[in-house]
Amino acid sequence: MSSEADVKGKDTESGSLMDTLRVIVHALILALLVRIFLYQPFNIPSGSMIPTLLVGDYLFVSKFSYGYSKYSFPWSPNLFSGRILGSEPKRGDVAVFKLPSDNSTDYIKRVIGLPGDRIQMIRGVLHINGQPVERRRVEDFTGPAATCNVRRAGDIQVARYMETLPNGVQHSTLDCRAGSDGDDTSVFEVPAGHYFMMGDNRDNSTDSRFGAYGGYGGVGFVPRENLIGRADIIFFSIGETASLFAPWRWPFEIRWPRFFDVID
Repeated sequence: MSSEADVKGKDTESGSLMDTLRVIVHALILALLVRIFLYQPFNIPSGSMIPTLLVGDYLFVSKFSYGYSKYSFPWSPNLFSGRILGSEPKRGDVAVFKLPSDNSTDYIKRVIGLPGDRIQMIRGVLHINGQPVERRRVEDFTGPAATCNVRRAGDIQVARYMETLPNGVQHSTLDCRAGSDGDDTSVFEVPAGHYFMMGDNRDNSTDSRFGAYGGYGGVGFVPRENLIGRADIIFFSIGETASLFAPWRWPFEIRWPRFFDVID
């Protein structure tokens, strides 16, 4: 026959388990709400934004910065058109967006052209509304050969420039080689409600310079609706050669200095 103490003990254990489950469920709901409405994690799989972002960087994107469209939510439900609670991106923001050609692939580039702007590249120099953007040569970037789409082992030196946009935003760009496909372009006139996006690794970036007027394989002008959010901070970074099957190397492959770097 069970004693009163035994019954109370079982009730206490059951209550503790239910409390624990409630805490877990509430935590999962909170995490889901944060991910949907506030911050979404992304990782960098390619080198188009080097030197600002490296392959293996993990970052938080603030979804509330530009408001919400159907692409702000998982599976892009067709709940409404356009954007709500939105504010305009600033020139120089690093933004995540859905690729216009399929509205499903996530891309990350820098906002270079705003609606109504005229954008052109002349001999590797960015021109906005007919004026060349100030840039000055700084210390070369040292990185893997893949930075410039070169297939060989070892690091290479790449020319690096500090570019100053008309609103004062400064950021680094790379110039792998003179005379590349995107170094000289026609004038791109950014339509209303669209943005012109470019990678900081100028010679190794598929961006709005390609496909703006229906060309194959590019990004083209990005509709405001396709914006997901602004890249704000790097929360984790690990070398691109790191392997899940070699955990003993992780402490040496983690890029500790990049933790909590604010993205400019």
